[in-house]
Amino acid sequence: MTPTTASLARFAADLRFTDIPTPVVRRAEDLLVDWFGSALAGHGSRPVETIAAFARAMGPAAGGSEVLVGRGRSSPYFAAMVNAAASHVAEQDDVHNGSVFHPATVVFPVALAWAQALGASGPQLLTAAVAGYEVGIRVGEFLGRSHYKVFHTTGTAGTLAAAATAGHLLGLDAARMLHAFGSAGTQSAGLWEFLRTAADSKQLHTAHAAAAGLMAASLARDGFTGAQAILEGPQGMAAGMSRDADPAKLVEGLGTRWALAETSFKFHAACRHTHPAADALLAVMAANQLRAEDIDNVVTHVHQGAIDVLGPVVDPATVHQSKFSMGTVLALVARFGQAGLAEFDAHFNEPETRALRERVRMELDAEVDGAYPRRWIGKVTVRTTDGRVLQGRVDEPKGDPGNTLSREEITAKALRLAAYSGAATEAEAQRAIGQLWQLAGSASVGMLLGAPA
Repeated sequence: MTPTTASLARFAADLRFTDIPTPVVRRAEDLLVDWFGSALAGHGSRPVETIAAFARAMGPAAGGSEVLVGRGRSSPYFAAMVNAAASHVAEQDDVHNGSVFHPATVVFPVALAWAQALGASGPQLLTAAVAGYEVGIRVGEFLGRSHYKVFHTTGTAGTLAAAATAGHLLGLDAARMLHAFGSAGTQSAGLWEFLRTAADSKQLHTAHAAAAGLMAASLARDGFTGAQAILEGPQGMAAGMSRDADPAKLVEGLGTRWALAETSFKFHAACRHTHPAADALLAVMAANQLRAEDIDNVVTHVHQGAIDVLGPVVDPATVHQSKFSMGTVLALVARFGQAGLAEFDAHFNEPETRALRERVRMELDAEVDGAYPRRWIGKVTVRTTDGRVLQGRVDEPKGDPGNTLSREEITAKALRLAAYSGAATEAEAQRAIGQLWQLAGSASVGMLLGAPA
């Protein structure tokens, strides 16, 4: 039992609702409502529907946990699997900058599934979610930048986050939580190669992470053992997945630094690596009253992580792949003022978008790269058709903690996502969102949508 891993497991097991500062609880509620909108937005997506069909074929036709996109019920395992896949397809789920990790999409599906099945209270769900965020974020930070170059951190660190969430709701003590971490870590997976061919793997990463973490905690509850040093052991995750792992980050500020509160919301419906440049371009266009046709070319000054993830996407063939194309995202924001779901669906492959996409390039910037991943600075150089060279910069993209979304904006975003997919009527979505905003005072979580009207 290594001190850092054991301390992290003990924290996840022993955390109590009363330990969590009120502003952190409020932030957890914000993130939950934001996640709910993303989960509904996955309705009708082919990869999500494929995973949902698999779950229906393999799992029970009824159960105590809600499958949001299908309005059915299943076991916690399959409900968490489907809801995790659904909430990661619209590219609107949250992100923690320092760990380059999307916590909500692997934490809240597990928290909701087990809370509903167990009849847990709202505070119990929120406490388990906070435990999952704190564990997953620290594991992502521990694995470092070298890990993210090849591995999708949400799929890898996400298994530990899901295990912490499930383990807390199942009442695991510190020793069994450590076993859950061991079983979760040995199943962690997710490689970026899928982006090159527009494969469906990103939804599989979150579905697997949520389900594997949930399974790991359930097995640990029943006495199943896992590696005691799965994170920093000589043949553990860091040994196989990182060249710059820092074990100190696993326990940094446990109980005093609330990493959940550092998490950002996503404004544009695209990979977060595109957001700083998109916001910087919008700032230049607003300050100089530019239109898309006034732009000759754009240079985005970026960190290495953006080049690693976005660089392979040179000719996006699908809507989802286009969300990882810096040129496509900037072309859409230049043309329409935003890169939302509707803009991608209708315009990602139009000749005007493709033409501007080809005039956008990324360059590694020492300042931006030095600040990353703690800060995601946006810098662009815009050359106009009349020969001007304009500079743009944002230090906190829209959605970051210092430039966050209000509760009104979070609610409006969730309602837009529900309407986009048709997963719920406006009245149904409003009712469920109202229930989520009151969760801290709820004796039982209950179902959010139920059978369709």
